[in-house]
Amino acid sequence: MTASFDPAANESTSDREIVITRLLDAPRELAFSAWTDPEKVVKWWGPNGFTTTIERMDVRPGGVWKYVMHGPDGTNYPNKTVYEEIVPPERLVYTHSGGDPVPGERAVQFRSTVTFVQQGGQTKITMQMVFKTPDDRAYVVEKYGAIEGAVQHLARLNEFLLG
Repeated sequence: MTASFDPAANESTSDREIVITRLLDAPRELAFSAWTDPEKVVKWWGPNGFTTTIERMDVRPGGVWKYVMHGPDGTNYPNKTVYEEIVPPERLVYTHSGGDPVPGERAVQFRSTVTFVQQGGQTKITMQMVFKTPDDRAYVVEKYGAIEGAVQHLARLNEFLLG
């Protein structure tokens, strides 16, 4: 057996990541389904006041999810996700970008890992977003309010699950 060394696996990401955790009032199978079923996703995805239009959503390794988030001020935010790993109902790993580049905007990518852990009748969801650089992280926090947006995002998921 040969041991491999992946420097990225041992590298700390604390200065270029955002981690948001929330306890959801639903079993993890329902939470996972709400995250991966396009008919459910459009009912809750995004921060407060946002709506989402899905162009396509192919939830499988290598599959692509293209969608537009519509802000309450009418601004459209194109998004593109490429799935890397899907372990229902436990884990999703994907790379996220802003879709096609917009002139004057900085293109930022990050890798998300979303875990769903059953805790009694509830689900502990953890959303980790790792950016290429600390500057990329700072950019999305300052320009898009990414931390507050992610907190609102998970709150909306919980509201959806409560029906």
